[in-house]
Amino acid sequence: MALCASSSQKLFLASSSTENGRAKERNGRRVSINYGSRREFGVHVRMAAASETAYEEGQLEMPKWAGENTLSRLVKALISIKPLFSLLKLGARQVLISTAEKNNIPWREKAREILESDVYLELPTIENPSLQYPDYYLSPFHAYDEGNLSWLAAAEAEVATMSVARRALPDASSIEEATKILRGNWLQAVEQHHMKYSGNSTVESILDIGCSVGVSTRCLADKFPSAKVTGLDLSPYFLSVAQFKEKKGAPRKHPIRWIHAAGEDTGLPPKSFDLVSFSYVFHECPERAIVALVTEAFRVLKPGGAIAITDQSEMPPALFTLLRSTEPFLNEYYLTDLEGRLKEIGFVNIETVLTDPRHLTMTATVPHQHD
Repeated sequence: MALCASSSQKLFLASSSTENGRAKERNGRRVSINYGSRREFGVHVRMAAASETAYEEGQLEMPKWAGENTLSRLVKALISIKPLFSLLKLGARQVLISTAEKNNIPWREKAREILESDVYLELPTIENPSLQYPDYYLSPFHAYDEGNLSWLAAAEAEVATMSVARRALPDASSIEEATKILRGNWLQAVEQHHMKYSGNSTVESILDIGCSVGVSTRCLADKFPSAKVTGLDLSPYFLSVAQFKEKKGAPRKHPIRWIHAAGEDTGLPPKSFDLVSFSYVFHECPERAIVALVTEAFRVLKPGGAIAITDQSEMPPALFTLLRSTEPFLNEYYLTDLEGRLKEIGFVNIETVLTDPRHLTMTATVPHQHD
């Protein structure tokens, strides 16, 4: 389970072979593992200082490789060549796996633990067979042909997030420290925004949209133990892993509820949550989906409730070229004026902080007179 920083912990930013796995069949499903060899212009951000929890003012500009410039067109042309696209896709996957294993994250071992467990028994209890998937969600993601709709993607999701933490914070003393910083700074930004703008009301209900295998959901539940927390995702495989892992943890006062639904149309009552979170979701969405997700968040939030979005900020051009082959909407994400969209929908008190060198957290509030 990914680590989360406690509320009392001081948070900071650290300075900045091919193997065929065994195939397994469970409940008629055969799973195999093959481990082969924005930002919008002028968004104002604050960045956590390395030695304290104060923030510095800064500015984040649209990356040079985003948009319709020469470099962006070159990347687009490269990934349109199918043989080269396949190589880039494999390369992106290998970057994640090699980063993990070089940093003592047992990627293959952890994935096998899930695939050889009884996680498959969770699927019938959580899947909504009548759910209509949005067209963009059926695209290949993360070098999986089935995208997020596969057991392999679900089995590898948590170790992939650990690899992301290590890549974002290479100078952290351990993967545990990197994960604590990455998750802890995000949680601290959420808590500070809520304390500043909520009128000191407690967080009683949280909705984590795009919760994946529940890493962010469990962190939110740990941070706000008195809150009722709901994790919602489009992948029943991810949710099965989330529910399976949560059952193995210590009992909570309020057990986490898992829902298989679309974040754009949750079916949940209006004005029913104090906090809606999106953790590393928007870079996998076209702009139309981002707008729909934020609009739905506004609908289900109580007056004075907060939205919290954490996702990618800047990244090196070489890494972008690799990831563009596994993230079909990455360029569109960077071109989305997210702050502007939040304002259009009705959010106020919009703040953006760099919570680690590669990720930002944007928070905003529903007006207290929310009709």
